[in-house]
Amino acid sequence: MSTPAAHRPASTDTRFRWHGVDADGGHRTGALIAPDASTARALLKRDNLFVVDLKAQGPAPRPKANAADVTLFTRQLASLLRAGLPLAPALDLLGKAQSSRRSGIPRIVGALARDITAGLRFSAALQRHPLQFNALYCQLVEVGEAAGALSAVLARIADDRERAAAQRAKVRAALTYPVVILLLALAITAALLVWVVPTFKQIFDGFGARLPAPTQFVLALSSGAAQWSVPAIAVIVATYFAATFLLRRSETARIRFARLSLKMPVAGSLLATLCAARWSRALGTLLSAGTPLADAFDSLTHATGNAFFDRATVDIAARLRRGERLAAAMRSASCFPQEVVQPVAVAEESGALDTMLLDVASLADRQVDEKIGTLSSLCEPLVIVVLGALVGGLVIAMYLPIIQLGNVV
Repeated sequence: MSTPAAHRPASTDTRFRWHGVDADGGHRTGALIAPDASTARALLKRDNLFVVDLKAQGPAPRPKANAADVTLFTRQLASLLRAGLPLAPALDLLGKAQSSRRSGIPRIVGALARDITAGLRFSAALQRHPLQFNALYCQLVEVGEAAGALSAVLARIADDRERAAAQRAKVRAALTYPVVILLLALAITAALLVWVVPTFKQIFDGFGARLPAPTQFVLALSSGAAQWSVPAIAVIVATYFAATFLLRRSETARIRFARLSLKMPVAGSLLATLCAARWSRALGTLLSAGTPLADAFDSLTHATGNAFFDRATVDIAARLRRGERLAAAMRSASCFPQEVVQPVAVAEESGALDTMLLDVASLADRQVDEKIGTLSSLCEPLVIVVLGALVGGLVIAMYLPIIQLGNVV
């Protein structure tokens, strides 16, 4: 279990303004962030600066670090521990090596080193930075500490994070490309309707003949676009910001949106398989590290990145506490693919749940890669068809009256 100190927030750093003299006698000024004045003076002294004046300017903002920074830190720390360096010196070395980076990782690493020196366990120190190190990360580190295999556990965490980041990039690329192309096609079509089609309308008015139905439809669409384009854009922008605000503030809205995303054609199946792979790998990793099944679910509440799956995880944990089997609880959640639930049911009978979950995760990862390839191959002809239908149909509708006029002449 975590110590009570782990649940206290990390100590707030202070922003200092300093004035000093360098080795050549030149006067220099600047600002830095440190936990206290003595640490700030030590940092400046390390850079061969003699401090003339040091003033505190209030608490510094909390450090921020993205997922890539945390993964790099995990990989580097695992390498240093594997090389035989103790934990506290390894953290000091990483903090000094990354001190020039603009990321918040140097400050976080420094805080971790201070907590370790003060006698706090590494897993407890990590829990004081929940934005960077989630419950699953801290739980695995705690298991690694207890087993004396911290370097191996950190290396495994880094592997899983790198794999998840690569998958997210593939899924994002597969879903972003067709969306961007279609939005660009809609923007071009709207521009033609607003600025080009009215020019043709002036020409058609001089014909004095009845226009073809496609041309009349395009002219009516152009008139509507010119009249309602600004209000439509305002409504779209307002809806976007309102939806963003609602998703940030309402858990119910996040769950409903996540559930709808899993029901999207083509993309929904891909997202469901991806979430199932993350969930299975996280649970399998915890079980293989020796964590009891009931305790493992405390660290899975945000393992998938999908609010509907996260809510299902809470429901599954409650069903397990009532004595229900894992496979039955997963089936009741109505979000796990059958090809994931069925092997879990078999593994429960054979007592090899951790191994089966990791195998299921690997299989789901391969299915995700296959679905991404299929989606990419389907999107290319789909984009071509949509572009041709929008732009080509618009051009044909505008030139039909001219062609008919030429035939009459």
